[in-house]
Amino acid sequence: MGNADFERPHPVAIPPTKPFLNSLKSALKETLFPDDPFSQFQKQSPSRKFILGLRYFVPILEWAPRYTFAFFRADVIAGITIASLAVPQGISYANLANLPPIIGLYSSFVPPLVYAMLGSSKDLAVGTVAVASLLISSMLGKVVNPNEDPKHYVQLALTATFFAGVFQSALGFLRLGFIVDFLSHATIVGFMGGAATVVCLQQLKGILGLVHFTHGTDLVSVMRSIFSQTHQWRWESGVLGCCFLFFLILTRYFSKRKKWFFWINAMAPLTSVVLGSVLVYLTHAEKHGVQVIGHLKKGLNPPSISELAFGSPHLMTAIKTGIITGVIALAEGVAVGRSFAMFKNYHIDGNKEMIAFGMMNIAGSCTSCYLTTGPFSRTAVNFNAGCKTAVSNIVMATAVMITLLFLTPLFHYTPLVVLSSIIIAAMLGLIDYEAAIHLWKIDKFDFFVCISAYIGVVFGSVEIGLVIAVTISLLRMLLFVARPRTFLLGNIPNSMIYRSVDQYPTANCVPGVLILQIDAPIYFANANYLRERISRWIYEEEDRLKSTGEPTLQYVILDMSAIGSIDTNGLSMLEEVEKNTDRKGLKLVLANPRSEVIKKLEKAKFIEKIGQEWIYLTVGEAVAACNFMLHACKSNTVTAQEFDAQGHV
Repeated sequence: MGNADFERPHPVAIPPTKPFLNSLKSALKETLFPDDPFSQFQKQSPSRKFILGLRYFVPILEWAPRYTFAFFRADVIAGITIASLAVPQGISYANLANLPPIIGLYSSFVPPLVYAMLGSSKDLAVGTVAVASLLISSMLGKVVNPNEDPKHYVQLALTATFFAGVFQSALGFLRLGFIVDFLSHATIVGFMGGAATVVCLQQLKGILGLVHFTHGTDLVSVMRSIFSQTHQWRWESGVLGCCFLFFLILTRYFSKRKKWFFWINAMAPLTSVVLGSVLVYLTHAEKHGVQVIGHLKKGLNPPSISELAFGSPHLMTAIKTGIITGVIALAEGVAVGRSFAMFKNYHIDGNKEMIAFGMMNIAGSCTSCYLTTGPFSRTAVNFNAGCKTAVSNIVMATAVMITLLFLTPLFHYTPLVVLSSIIIAAMLGLIDYEAAIHLWKIDKFDFFVCISAYIGVVFGSVEIGLVIAVTISLLRMLLFVARPRTFLLGNIPNSMIYRSVDQYPTANCVPGVLILQIDAPIYFANANYLRERISRWIYEEEDRLKSTGEPTLQYVILDMSAIGSIDTNGLSMLEEVEKNTDRKGLKLVLANPRSEVIKKLEKAKFIEKIGQEWIYLTVGEAVAACNFMLHACKSNTVTAQEFDAQGHV
């Protein structure tokens, strides 16, 4: 069987072979440097290269010369606004992490200064976040009780922050930021929602004025702890907490109704702290069961390099906590930065952001700060306040510095119940049920990942929920690789276009020809499956033709346009498919093999085996060749029958 008389209008070209080192260099460049950061250094003098390199790693040197007074005025307003949110949030989240409240204030001073120099986002406002605080509390609290050994607990928290910074900066320097992409949107939605639910439940301790509370974060443990201590509930604390929570939710509601009201929502936490402190001071509520922060020492961040617990028996727990919180902080910070960059139509470099996050956490761990990133709530306030550059972070840090130097005694009477209300109000915004509903409408599997993460966090632990979600996401990815889709193609009427008959029911199958499309690269993980699936397509097509009485199957065309690469297992699979079709009296035809695929087919001598004349540029040309051969064979058969009839006569 041959098609030598059929002229192919567009023969398939085999690209020239590149040296292995050049191919490896190109692959590494595309993997690690897709943004081509070295292009700006080409044809530059050594001094110019040094300046460009300095600007690349310290972005403030790039935009500072163009900074104007108008920008400064806008950044001052935005910085003061987010400082009013940073002070109560810093104290609240430190309390959530079971750390001294002053560490929360420290964490809003040094890290924002570092980020302002190294970060590439104009809008990101740096600070502590609830989810990371909860992770630190739940993971470190299992090995060290913060109430019984507070000094060692703080040391472990600082050590975890140090390793989080090392891990984050290493990802940035090694250009491995794509690792964070394994946390899918569905995973983050479910994880954040579950963590927010757990945080809200944990704050019932402060709302109800309980002294003793479970260290577990799961729903069952929290509910058991709450309802087993009903005799210790304090109605004074509960009423105060509910009132402030209602006030905070009301201000958020108004801020969503009208954009200008974001000022009210931004100032609401600080207003709550001031009102709560004044109320407790005037009524002496601390003597009636309302717990207060107590003494906060004045002064800036003390150095804490000597406090890093590298010799602690729980060092591995601190490292694990640092890596997990570091990944979560990166995912949240980079996602938030990119989201707001889209509104202003500029680009942020993910690897630069990782370096900035890493360096600010390393610096923070050495200056009595715990893990910081770019929280959504603070960044949204910064954006709405009209920030122009990262100078707003410097203004915020300056305001926090003034607070640390002069205003900390004013927080002595701040009730813990107000801090609990602030945390609950902030966390309610992280339970994104609308995103979950959207996932259900668009992709049921993504919704399953989201709900699995949520259930894992709420009924297990934060770590369990994260592991479940990531595992399911990876399994889904592996399934896509191991079980790629194959489609039966048909001809769109009155055209030379061939598409899936499932998508286009009007597409017609070509008599005597089976056209299949493989929708993924062919690797060792899916080679056996594809061989069996192609064989099944052939069996099913032959059975269908027998039952309908149509012409028998003669050709099998594989559309390889979606196969970007193939390994040795894939080549062996194609050889087996060719042998199987040959045994059945069928001919295997290839259409549109890609550059990498055709090179390997040529090196493996598969082209020589199948015949160059059976490889076509398009499915249309392959079908035309098969139809030509079918008609040629039919004509030859008719001629032989006529000759036999004449001889017989």
